[in-house]
Parts: sequence; C-alpha cells; structure tokens
Amino acid sequence: MTTALITHPACLEHDTGPYHPETSERLRAVLAALETPEFSGLLRELAPIATVEQLSRVHSRAYVEGILSIHPDLGEPVQLDGDTVMSNGSAEAAARAAGAACMAVDAVMEGWARTAFAAVRPPGHHAEPNRPMGFCLFNNVAVAALHARARWGVQRVAVVDFDVHHGNGTQAMFAADPNLFYASSHQSPSFPGTGLATDRGVANNIVNVPLHPRDGSAAFRTAWADIVLPALDRFAPGLLIVSAGFDAHAADPLAQLRLETPDFTWITEQLVAVADRHCGGRLVSVLEGGYDLDALAASAAVHVRALMGI
Repeated sequence: MTTALITHPACLEHDTGPYHPETSERLRAVLAALETPEFSGLLRELAPIATVEQLSRVHSRAYVEGILSIHPDLGEPVQLDGDTVMSNGSAEAAARAAGAACMAVDAVMEGWARTAFAAVRPPGHHAEPNRPMGFCLFNNVAVAALHARARWGVQRVAVVDFDVHHGNGTQAMFAADPNLFYASSHQSPSFPGTGLATDRGVANNIVNVPLHPRDGSAAFRTAWADIVLPALDRFAPGLLIVSAGFDAHAADPLAQLRLETPDFTWITEQLVAVADRHCGGRLVSVLEGGYDLDALAASAAVHVRALMGI
C-alpha cells in the first residue's frame, strides 16, 4: 500500500542540550533506517508549519502563542520544566511536528497515501492544553485528530498509543468527548503516573492497560488482543491515529518493559487490520518516544514496513 513519510530538517534543530535523552540523533537514526532500498516506495514529503488555528483547537491560543514566541539566543536551552526545554530552533520544530501530523491526515483523506508516518520531534502525547510536559510542546496527535474533524468532517477519531509512557495530554483532551477515543498500554508505575485502568471517559472512550515493569511480549500482546483492539473495533473510528513510541523495547534506557522488535511489527499489522475494517485503510502514525538509537531505528523500520504492507 502507498505510505507517506513526512518529516523536516527543522525537527533536527530542536536542541535539548547535553545529556538529554530526547536528542536529534533519535530522528537521524529513524530517517537513516528508512533510507534502505526496501523503503524506496515511500512518498517523501516535507512537513509544513502548523497554523495557529490548527494548534489552538487543542491548546489555548495564549499557550500556542507563548510557545511560538520562545526563541532563546544561541546557547543554553530554556528550561520549561524538569524535562522539557526549548532552544532557538524548538518553536519551528514543534510547529512542523504538528504540521506533519496534519499533513499526514490530509494525505490519507485525499487518498494519495493509504497510510502515513510523521517522523518528527519533539514528541507530543504528554503536552496538555496549557502545559508543556515530558519533552513535549504541542500534542501532535490531538492536533491531527481535531484537524481531521475540522477539515474533513471525520466525526469519530481514535488515537492509540503503545509508547511505554501514558499519554496524559491526549487523554485529558479526549476524555470528555464521546466521539474521540484514546487507548494506551504503558508501564505502571512510571512517568507521568497517569493512565489508570479505571479511567473510562464520558462514554467508555478511554481505555488504559497498565503493564508491570519487566512485562514482555506476552503481556503486551494479550493487553492489545483482549482489551484494546476489541474496544477499538466497538468504537469503529473513521480515522485511526497512532502515537508510535518505541521505548517499550527491552533495550530502552528510560523504562523497564521488555518488548522486542517483532512486537512492533505485530501491533502495527493489527492496527492496519482495524483501519482496513473501519477507516478504508486510513491510518496515520506519529513518532513519540524511543531512546536507544539502535532499538528505535529497528523498531521504526519494522513499523513502517508493516504500514507499507511489505
């Protein structure tokens, strides 16, 4: 199937400073892995800058304008919280990350791609309506979901999240809207301490499956096969968006789940099948976490391979 790869060099200019795990080398590793001949069929596109209107559907306008106005002089990044920083290039990187997610929606809705992968940074799923958090400035997948509704009239949008950390920002934005669905498997206890199994949303539109430290493939696949995928089928989305974090890999230094690279093939194939059943195959994936460069590159490669159906 036709798959779009959407990225931009500006995403490499978000400088988090020395010793920070969310570095530009992450994106370089992903893009290098997607340069081999088997990925020659990807439709490669440059991410636009998300508009203030697009960003303000999710975040307050004051928050959006505040983030976009931060342009530190060359030198040390500005610390927004204990984990989240901005450099001179961060505002454009964040705007293009969200813009890539919106362009990915346009690609699958216009039909020139069946699936799309936004290879971008900074990640987004921790960003709340009025607060940056956990390396995240704008909530890219939420911006994409509301763009799909505003531009394309897609009423029922699902975001699913296999990052090792719970997407507290996405849940906060979706929980009160019965036509938005969010599901996550994640390590618990772990940052950010949210994502209880008892969180349901206003219409059972929130599904969380906490996993224990050191849980591996069996627990992960059972969680998705028995809980998340059936709930997703019941919701029957018109568009499926994936928060594609690869930090549940056994090699990742920031958490203690024990997934292996083939697990990301499996989950992607399952999600492609859901998209085929409900969305005409339309699936958008947006890069989130993953901090061991080799594991990240390998996992992203098998993810995109499965999106392409090869």
